[in-house]
Amino acid sequence: MFSVALIGPDGAGKTTIARLLEKSFPLPMKYLYMGVSFESSNVALPTTRVAEYFKRMRRKKPGRGQPSRAPRQSAGKLRAILRLLNRFAEEWYRQWLAWKYQNQGRIVVYDRHFQFDFELDNGKHDDARRRWTDRLHRWCLAHFYPKPSLVIYLDAPAEVLFARKGEMTLAWLESRRQAFLRQGRQTPNFVRIDATQPLAAVYAEVNNHIIRFSAQGRGLGAKNIASNEF
Repeated sequence: MFSVALIGPDGAGKTTIARLLEKSFPLPMKYLYMGVSFESSNVALPTTRVAEYFKRMRRKKPGRGQPSRAPRQSAGKLRAILRLLNRFAEEWYRQWLAWKYQNQGRIVVYDRHFQFDFELDNGKHDDARRRWTDRLHRWCLAHFYPKPSLVIYLDAPAEVLFARKGEMTLAWLESRRQAFLRQGRQTPNFVRIDATQPLAAVYAEVNNHIIRFSAQGRGLGAKNIASNEF
């Protein structure tokens, strides 16, 4: 089987469509969250769960004065390296799960995808201010991390996204939108869908694109797949 990544800014409808596909697609399908939000993840490594626990504890813990600068810098570097190693482990763990599900005969639908969340083009002007671990992480994703078989971009203007979620700014949302479009011009099997349509229409388009892609790979007619006639 193959993988399908649903990407787009927050508010585009990725999770809603992905969950609908898992429930109603005519072929076996498995949902897998491929973003950085621990709260949204349906799978996670034990190390990630422990890291999130201590992160929450640090937020709740009252300050006890400022430590000296040298120990603070050393601790910060160590935390950055450990965070990077765990991030690599988490991303490859989810990729391993995707391969496992595909070998079991399921299409894997990704809600978001790490390569597109950490793409290299967006924010080049402040790249120098990023930690070296962040730059290394993005470079490794771009050069080594497996790409989805099919990428479906749910597109909507910044004004629509802001009205749906009320988060970030119009300028930031539009910059993300343009970054997705830039990536799309360099990504094989990239499909853009107008996410301002009613949910049923967006779902139908996504469903049809996956059916056609599956039919091409299996040498079957799209009509037969849609009617569950294999």
